[in-house]
Amino acid sequence: MGDMRNMIIAAVLAVGIILGYQFLVLDPMMERRQAEQAAMAERETGADLGTPGAEAPTTDAAPSLTADAVAGTAVVPREEALARSPRIEISTPALHGSINLAGARLDDLELLRYDIAVGSEEPVTLFSPEGTEGAYYAVAGWAGAAGAPANLPGPDAVWTQVGTGTLTPDSPVVLEYRAGDLLFRRTIRVDEDYLFTVTDDVTNEGAAEMALARYGFVRRHGLPGDLDRNGFILQQGPAGVVGDRYIDRKYNKIAEDRLVQQEGEGGWMGISDKYWLAAIAPEGDPMVRAEFRARGTGDQLRYEANYIRNPERIAPGQTLTSTSYVYAGSKNFDLIRQYQDEYGIERFDMAIDWGMFWFLTRPFFWILETLTGLFGNFGLAIMALVVGLKIVLFPLNNRAFASMAKMRAVTPKMQEIRERFAADKQRQQQEMMELYKREKINPVAGCLPILPQIPIFFALYKTVFISLEARHANFLWIRDMSAPDPTTMWNLFGLLPYDPTAWGVDAIPLIGGVIHAILIVGAFPILMGLTMWAQQSLNPPPPDPMQRRIFAFLPIVFTIVLAPFAAALVIYWTWNNFLTIVQQYFIMRRHGTEPELEKQARRAIARLRGEKVPAELKSPDTMGSTATEKAAAATKQVLDAGPENAGGAGSETRDLNAPLDAEIKPADEGGEPAPRPASASGGRTRSNPAAKKRRSPARKKPGGKS
Repeated sequence: MGDMRNMIIAAVLAVGIILGYQFLVLDPMMERRQAEQAAMAERETGADLGTPGAEAPTTDAAPSLTADAVAGTAVVPREEALARSPRIEISTPALHGSINLAGARLDDLELLRYDIAVGSEEPVTLFSPEGTEGAYYAVAGWAGAAGAPANLPGPDAVWTQVGTGTLTPDSPVVLEYRAGDLLFRRTIRVDEDYLFTVTDDVTNEGAAEMALARYGFVRRHGLPGDLDRNGFILQQGPAGVVGDRYIDRKYNKIAEDRLVQQEGEGGWMGISDKYWLAAIAPEGDPMVRAEFRARGTGDQLRYEANYIRNPERIAPGQTLTSTSYVYAGSKNFDLIRQYQDEYGIERFDMAIDWGMFWFLTRPFFWILETLTGLFGNFGLAIMALVVGLKIVLFPLNNRAFASMAKMRAVTPKMQEIRERFAADKQRQQQEMMELYKREKINPVAGCLPILPQIPIFFALYKTVFISLEARHANFLWIRDMSAPDPTTMWNLFGLLPYDPTAWGVDAIPLIGGVIHAILIVGAFPILMGLTMWAQQSLNPPPPDPMQRRIFAFLPIVFTIVLAPFAAALVIYWTWNNFLTIVQQYFIMRRHGTEPELEKQARRAIARLRGEKVPAELKSPDTMGSTATEKAAAATKQVLDAGPENAGGAGSETRDLNAPLDAEIKPADEGGEPAPRPASASGGRTRSNPAAKKRRSPARKKPGGKS
């Protein structure tokens, strides 16, 4: 009762501290930050140029967006926004949309190979025109330097189509724009997938030399509607390669940093989502200045990735040709790698977030793609890959457990050393080292083989998380492996006709997200929790009661935490746990160790039959009320089993009842044993209660009670 009262008091205090910190610290901090961002936005308003930034070659000559574009226009339906300006249709096997002649923007694109939801025929919308919800577009333009006219083509310049027709892989479109004595002729081509090639021929028809700088940018208004809120290990936001440096910022991070600049030769810049990518890249390796930035505040935040080349001079009568690329499509690795090799886009494959263990994630990704093609199912491919990794890592796991089995064999001796030399830590360590040498045991050998498996585990987790093949992939009752398990235990996995999440509990402050996660716990998260519990149950529980409670609670915590995650990840985790259980059970049996899970099963069967639970099956919780009694009972349990069952293969333990310093040998024919070594205080020490009870009458002190 007292423990429960303390827990309630602690919980109330914790909630009070959290609320106090929220209202007294975080809220004022957020208000100050919003005020700073508002002030910065006011300073940027006049400099929110169509060019990459306020430091264009000649900022006073650079075209600027309209005031509405800067401040944010009212949201209008997509059809209305598309009808505001003249357009050229885009039609390819992979894309459908249009080019906005105002700025020659790519601001209307649908990905025909991907639907927005399972069972829907509506394609994914990547680009949307300005003024719509989630506006997203790419622009290529020119900024002026020495002698350039003021009305250079920017994001609002209206181009004229030369001739008529639709942009297809077989028919490029040509646009023209005149600024003073400069004639701009733009040719736009598209392949059968997702790459646009934009080539500008600029002719100087005047009598004076001029200098121009080519630029391009990708801009998004607000956060994407399909933002993965659980993607803490995934890059979502501005990213790119400038020279030899890869730069990435998540949306929340770039909103804080506001601006990241980098100069280098060539590269690409874009905005990366979980499955989609919009990027721009100059042809070749020219010197560029790139920016990754956020403008505006609150709901008016605009995220941008851009570049501007060094100014190039055009003599009278000459023509300057400049080419850039726009990628707008899915993160298909084969396509991205093909474009990288064919068009020389520097490290374009870094658009896929491989993570810190990229040297493992990349081969795993290739293997997973190959297995998906072989089995025809992404779920089966995951299972096959995990099986292969378990086979490869079996020698390491076997070696680790062999070492742990030896450690278990000498556990009683280690316990006796701790008790005998509890007051002398130095002597205790010396005795421990002697024991390790005598038994040929390395205490860290059981951990070392596990260390290489940690990066493998995280790399495989990352591979499953970023795989485009998981999107809308079927497996058993799952219809989309990139989404959470659609079942929930609260409506009996679909048997009851109601949705527990329809109550809107996720809107409750502080605890809404936790309640929502509990309500969407489905079949696979429950299976994952059960396999995690079974994996823990293979080994003896920790001796400390508090640790045992914490470990017992962990499977429930992970079940709730992983419930909102993609089903592919939960399936991977569940299958990995199951194979680990099978593998560890086999290894333990091979080394003569009975798994704790099997003991629990035998205890349960004995209780169901109404039989007495054998002493060797009893858990430490039922063997004594104090820590000393529990340790003594556990030691007695091992001693009763006999030295042949005390540990695994390779143990040199002969008799666990014998003293540590010497074997017990009879002193004479009367069987009087050699005296035991004295303790530091001069008294004789028998610290193991189980060993005391097992002393034969011949080993009792003379004159002792019978």
